Amino acid sequence: VLNKEFIHLKIHTQYSICEGALRTTELSQYCKTNKVLAAGLSDSNNLCGALEFSELLAKSKTQPIIGTQINIHYKNYSGKVPLFAKNLQGYKNLIKLSSKSYLEIKDSEEPHCTVEDLLKYSNGLIMFTGSIDGFFGKLFSKNLTDIILVIIKKLNNLYKDNLYLEIQRHNDPGEKIFEKFLLNLSQKLKLPTIATNEVFYLQKDMHEAHDAYLCIG
Repeated sequence: VLNKEFIHLKIHTQYSICEGALRTTELSQYCKTNKVLAAGLSDSNNLCGALEFSELLAKSKTQPIIGTQINIHYKNYSGKVPLFAKNLQGYKNLIKLSSKSYLEIKDSEEPHCTVEDLLKYSNGLIMFTGSIDGFFGKLFSKNLTDIILVIIKKLNNLYKDNLYLEIQRHNDPGEKIFEKFLLNLSQKLKLPTIATNEVFYLQKDMHEAHDAYLCIG
């Protein structure tokens, strides 16, 4: 649920297939009515709604921030990582990674990029570590903290101030202990943290409909 005093960067529209059903037109109207300063797009595995999102939010005098969640594959592990365009070069790299995740894989594989791709196309991008259900969260759930440390250090060498350890409080299983790990990692590596909330709908009474939508998915 959106809060006009909190800049939401993890908004999932109807283009997040089997995840979100939030229509961009409704979001735009909400932002206009509530004078929302800025909002971030974070659809999974695509940028299909980026143009529509940008145009409608701009008309509502809300700053659109373009991002997406891309599946990252490392050895036998995979999960989503949120990426946001900081500038034009970042937007081009976002498009490159999104396209690469579909075009340069085997027919039997799910869309994905690699850690090496994240390193190669880092210019102009802001990266979050994601939720407990994301790439790093899945590694943590398997107690692979050593692997997390290795990857984060590699990413930090290139992303520097554009890499954020992401804290969420949805009361999801494992979330609290994952947060503790991330805060300790933040102190150890001097990395910034950011608080986010996954937005799939505008009002609380939409929860049951969204839950049914997930079940259908």
